Amino acid sequence: MDTSTTSRERRPGVEKAAIRKVAVRLVPFVALMFFVNYLDRTAISFAASNGMRSDLGLTAAQFGFASGVFFIGYLLLEVPSNIALQKVGARRWLARIMVSWGAVALLFTWVQDFTQLAVLRFLLGVAEAGFFPGAVLFLSLWVPARYRSRILALFYLAQPLTTVLGAPLAGYLMQQQGVFGLQGWRFMFFGVAIPAIVLGVVAWFYLADSPAQAKWLTAAEKDWLTSELSAEQQEKPAGRGGVRAVFRNGRVWALSMLYFGFIYGLYTLAFFLPAIIGRFEQRFSTSFGVFEEGLITAVPYLPAAVVLYLWSRDVTRRGLRPWHIWGPALLGAVSVPLALFAGSPELTIAVITVTACSIFAALPNFWTLPTRFLGGMAAAAGVALINTVGNFAGFVAPYVTGALFDWTGSYVLPMFVVGGFLLLSAVLMVLLGRGDRTGEQTRTAADRSSHRQENP
Repeated sequence: MDTSTTSRERRPGVEKAAIRKVAVRLVPFVALMFFVNYLDRTAISFAASNGMRSDLGLTAAQFGFASGVFFIGYLLLEVPSNIALQKVGARRWLARIMVSWGAVALLFTWVQDFTQLAVLRFLLGVAEAGFFPGAVLFLSLWVPARYRSRILALFYLAQPLTTVLGAPLAGYLMQQQGVFGLQGWRFMFFGVAIPAIVLGVVAWFYLADSPAQAKWLTAAEKDWLTSELSAEQQEKPAGRGGVRAVFRNGRVWALSMLYFGFIYGLYTLAFFLPAIIGRFEQRFSTSFGVFEEGLITAVPYLPAAVVLYLWSRDVTRRGLRPWHIWGPALLGAVSVPLALFAGSPELTIAVITVTACSIFAALPNFWTLPTRFLGGMAAAAGVALINTVGNFAGFVAPYVTGALFDWTGSYVLPMFVVGGFLLLSAVLMVLLGRGDRTGEQTRTAADRSSHRQENP
């Protein structure tokens, strides 16, 4: 019997079964971790317009600073955290991160003033450092490159769904005035912190660090995944350069700035959309209750989740093209300032929905780019560096938006700034796409020349 033929005949079935098991076993759980992560990170935006700002006496700039200072601690430890994850193992490190941030998030229940709020937000960033790039790297190391767009899209669905489900949930929790003697916004902080601690404990026992350690894969599935991933690692010369090579890599820095633009738009929406909706009464003579505002805040994110999934399916079918990223960035750049000129609440939310769809369509596909040319410790450092530089926008965006609003009394100028950064992302992706095509054409020409020399 020809064993190699038999192996090839079995391979499609093994491949399909292995990818399906990873998608079913790991992605929903890691996505749930991300859901809780993003909810704890953005809970301050729900609390702000529902009693916290008035109770603590915060200006818009102070709220923006408290929202953004999270990212200072987060950014300082991002790269070290991801390197530690590579050494310690994702199971232990991700579980440790979740328990740490859950404990800090719980303390927001009893915050008393701006100083305490800013300190806790800084510490929350320290506790959460490394979770997102660690989760992206973890999932990327479980599937070959051709499946990563699909897997990361399923994972990334947690982010828009955090607002779709989290905003009404936060609204419901804030309506529970007096539970444990707490104001509604304080009880909301309590209610969203506990799941992080619980999930962190579960993750310690549930996750596995690699396919070889997964008891839920068959021997054939383990062998196929391990051999595919090993072969890919050997094809990444940048990965063998180590951590120092990452900091000298121009493509890594370009991706970092590209990601900065997307994150600037994302967190402006996350932190200030509830405030924009709260101003509907002034602009359009309409008013909504706390729970209704939560539902309205969720509206842009449900279509965004659908577009994210469909866009990533197209990437899987066609292969990633530069326009899969620069196209949404350009649409977001044009749409976000237009929301401030809409003539009704419905039209305002419709335009904001276009912006949300644009950002979320691009993000999961963007994260397939670093691991295409980085491997090993360089991949850990590169993903963390890109996330670090990009997430600096998480500090800049809310602070600048709040300061510009205090200065102008309007969100018009802040939204034009958002559009400018999204336009920067589009331009960078166009330039990176041209560079990749030029490099590919050069390599192809060199290969042909070499072939002619070997076969005169």
